[in-house]
Amino acid sequence: MSAVKTRYRIEGMDCASCAAKIDTAVRRVKGVEEVSVSVTAGTMTVAHEAADLVLLETRVAGLGYGIVRLTAASVAAPVAPTQDQDHDHDHDHAHVHGAGCAGGHDHDHDHHHAHDHSHDHSHAQVPAAPARAAPEAHGHAHLPGDVPWWKTGKARLTLVCGAALAAAYGLGHFFPGLDPWIFIAALSVGLVPIARRALMAALSGTPFSIETLMTIAAVGAVIIGASEEAAAVVFLFLVGELLEGVAAGRARDSIRALTSLVPKTARRVEGASTREVPADSLAVGDVILVRPGERIPADGEVLEGAGSVNEAPLTGESVPVAKQAGDAVFAGTVNGEAALTVRTTTEPSDNTIARVVRLVEEAQESKAPTERFIDRFARWYTPFVVLLAALVAVVPPLLFSASWDEWIYKGLALLLIGCPCALVISTPAAIAAGLASGARRGLLIKGGAVLEVLRTVNAVALDKTGTLTEGKPKVTDVVAFEGEEAALLARAAALEAGSTHPLASAILNEAAARGLVAPPVSAAGALGGEGVSGTVDGAALFLGSPKAAGARAPLSAEQSAAIHSLNDDGKTVAVLLADGRAAGLIAMRDEPRPDAAAGLAALTAAGIRTVMLTGDNERTAKAIGAALGIEVRAGLMPADKQAIIGEMKAQGLVVAKVGDGINDAPALAAADVGIAMGGGTDVALETADAAVLHGRVGDVAAMIDLSRATMGNIHQNITLALGLKAVFLVTTIAGITGLWPAILADTGATVLVTANALRLLGRKAG
Repeated sequence: MSAVKTRYRIEGMDCASCAAKIDTAVRRVKGVEEVSVSVTAGTMTVAHEAADLVLLETRVAGLGYGIVRLTAASVAAPVAPTQDQDHDHDHDHAHVHGAGCAGGHDHDHDHHHAHDHSHDHSHAQVPAAPARAAPEAHGHAHLPGDVPWWKTGKARLTLVCGAALAAAYGLGHFFPGLDPWIFIAALSVGLVPIARRALMAALSGTPFSIETLMTIAAVGAVIIGASEEAAAVVFLFLVGELLEGVAAGRARDSIRALTSLVPKTARRVEGASTREVPADSLAVGDVILVRPGERIPADGEVLEGAGSVNEAPLTGESVPVAKQAGDAVFAGTVNGEAALTVRTTTEPSDNTIARVVRLVEEAQESKAPTERFIDRFARWYTPFVVLLAALVAVVPPLLFSASWDEWIYKGLALLLIGCPCALVISTPAAIAAGLASGARRGLLIKGGAVLEVLRTVNAVALDKTGTLTEGKPKVTDVVAFEGEEAALLARAAALEAGSTHPLASAILNEAAARGLVAPPVSAAGALGGEGVSGTVDGAALFLGSPKAAGARAPLSAEQSAAIHSLNDDGKTVAVLLADGRAAGLIAMRDEPRPDAAAGLAALTAAGIRTVMLTGDNERTAKAIGAALGIEVRAGLMPADKQAIIGEMKAQGLVVAKVGDGINDAPALAAADVGIAMGGGTDVALETADAAVLHGRVGDVAAMIDLSRATMGNIHQNITLALGLKAVFLVTTIAGITGLWPAILADTGATVLVTANALRLLGRKAG
């Protein structure tokens, strides 16, 4: 039986500890093969065979989290988020909220082209689990992010617990003899929900959860007569959880804010009139009108109108892009000075921005090697801390006749210091922020593992056509042997009018750019493999290759030398004959992208070797390579490119391959990291590990720089988390700090680590 992939929104999941509990509980359900949980995206993907999804959802709800089934899709293998971008269209929902939702779990419900191309969307539907009764029932349209943090269940519990603590202090002033019982009642407000979650986590396979440590510490403090301090610690713990939720929400919102770029309404053209309709009601093939200054509500193709479109919200490109009939436009971009009539080409749930958001969310579900290591470390670290705390509490009184109350108190403080939250969140918080930061700049990276490998890249192999160059030839030289250049170019344009050949397009575009009007032509025709001919102003013209022209008319030594010189520069030359004489030359070449030289220089400055791999001829490739200052390997077939990547890896290099065509796909797959250029073929985009949305060569260096910055941030986070714990471990045993500082150290470290990771969101391109 083939595995089925089911995707969920998880509500109230704010830290890596939450994710670990959910992961453990779900894996214990029979039939589950693989689980991927993303804290930042608030999602979980489960690959399973004949699993009891109702039981699965009940277990997650029992831990105190809301769970919303998004979709289930048939796949051939267990989920692999970094490669299998099987997209979710929210068509089969079941809302399941756990009994603990009101017990402190945050319901922040939120729920070319952008590198997610035509997969086979054969969705095998799984019947929705019946909705269960919940303290907070939410409507179908209530998505994560709709509720401000101060209106969440977690915030309400924290507020009530704080009020109970304040009331306890007030009552204790009037009834000092009842102090212990008053504070026990106050701490119960917060501790009961925490203890319930601890019990469910233990039953689901996570006995050493933060809730367990918190419960033991609070109950132990009450037993030794520190009920006032226990109540304060429970309140501070809830404040810390609330702060974690706010921080996690910020990271989550940084990506989901992209969805707000798409307008809520669209003007659908219906006959001779237009009607305003919800943008999410548009269907493929609908015609819409976009007025100047409005955001485009859907991906589509321009039918009528011409003007510029500001694509900065999507690609970061600062210069508006000219659009005319036949050009593609993308949802969320801003129309410029002219009205455009657009035919939609994608469903609302599959537009460019929706795909970017899905890609990043799915990427966040794949763990980086460092993150997996930290997870394994935490599984041993927490039991070790519990054992150490027990030894601290018991050994001194038993062996050295020390005070039981003093050392039990220190042991309880150690339990709180030992909470692994800050350590466990140190990597995924930075990875998520790095992925989000990249997506906002048009750098799409398929997972933490890819982001981590990018840091180690020391060689980059780049395709030529469409990667280092624009991918379409342009006229570079017009040489008139007789008459004026303008007349020569106008005659050539007359012969090429109506042709869609790339070289013909180059000539027509150059003539248009110079404002030339092509004269009328008669008896026009194409001569297979040689050129085109026709009569213009009574003169018999022929435009073709130097070889074909030379067979029709003699070329002087000077004219032949000019042709050879242009060929040596990697340019394609067309010769125009007029009445049997050579009238002039037009040279064309696929020119480097404007930022190619600067982008390669940035890679070189970062200590990275660069090489061009191209199937083009040696002469053209070397001319482009010389202009850009890059090593050249030319005349290559797809298998040759793949073999060269293998050779470079055998030399000990960590290789990134950058390309945009079908012939790049084998090399992209063979490289340590494959990077597809925006606008490339579907095959290249799907094979690649990452993609550069707006196709700038400089963004390859920016992607590697982002990876290095992210890994530096992770190292800072780990040092911060472990460093604070080490300091408070020593001060607690020495009797300098107690329960209050212990919980503040844990909460503070978690918030500091998350805040440090979020600095990556504001990082500018280097």
